[in-house]
Amino acid sequence: MLAALLGAGSAVAAQEGGEIAHDNYGYYGLEPEIVTNYVSPRKRLGYVRVSVELMLKDADTVEMVEHHAPLIRATIVEILGQQPEEKIKSLSGREEIRRDCFETVNNLLAKEVGQPLVANLLFTRYLYD
Repeated sequence: MLAALLGAGSAVAAQEGGEIAHDNYGYYGLEPEIVTNYVSPRKRLGYVRVSVELMLKDADTVEMVEHHAPLIRATIVEILGQQPEEKIKSLSGREEIRRDCFETVNNLLAKEVGQPLVANLLFTRYLYD
């Protein structure tokens, strides 16, 4: 499955000035899904269940990202667990959370491996209660 995702990420992007630029994007999915709790104002525990796909700037960095997957997962769980119910349940809040996860994960990878590796972070499934 990973090989299929990597192959799908490699494509000819554009032709500029006679040169053909090749994108070498890769994808890495965090498995299993992330499930964590948040506290609602009514002192009731809610949960959020998220599937996360990382779009990598270079498919050759998949092994580095895979090596740091536990740290990436823990970071996303921490971010989700700190969110208020209103933010978890709103469309604009979900996008803010996604951007926060993206920026935090990229900064974390930059510290660990010396460069940001993620081009985008996608929530492919986002459920809450």
